Amino acid sequence: MVSSKIANLPTKYGTFDIKAYKDGSQEHLAIMSKNFSEIEIPIVRIHSECLTGDAIGSLKCDCNNQLDLALELISAQGGLVIYHRQEGRNIGLVNKINAYNLQDQGFNTVEANLKLGFKEDERDYKAVEYILKELGLKKMRLITNNPRKINFFENSEIEIVERIPAITKINKFNENYLKTKKDELGHLL
Repeated sequence: MVSSKIANLPTKYGTFDIKAYKDGSQEHLAIMSKNFSEIEIPIVRIHSECLTGDAIGSLKCDCNNQLDLALELISAQGGLVIYHRQEGRNIGLVNKINAYNLQDQGFNTVEANLKLGFKEDERDYKAVEYILKELGLKKMRLITNNPRKINFFENSEIEIVERIPAITKINKFNENYLKTKKDELGHLL
């Protein structure tokens, strides 16, 4: 894996340090509070890429709301957001839109992925573990609702000291999506 130098990133949430990592064809970001290296147990969010939610403001998911929550928290309390470039639970943008089409026909997100020939969740967190270790992280307060992320880190050398729930607003467009995440993927909602 190769990485960039650290650069300054002013945002609407505050000013951060940013570093990019290239893992094969995927490029990930580490977005750090200015005091990140001074924090013994920082807040960390592993945010999976969601172009439709993060860039366009889709109401079909809670991704953009979770990213906003994480950036606000690390701006206020210090920490890190890893922008994990594995679109659509790592099925890619074209397949994600095909999954949207199946959802429009009445399938839920898990059923749509399975119908397209994928697992319910194809994400791999090895790049994330590498980034966290490269940044010297040994302990963290993890912002997540996803038990798979928790399980992954419980089997790594990075200790989760606290889980911070990423609970955001429900709307009529993401209600079934959130229900599916809870009922079929075990998310802690």
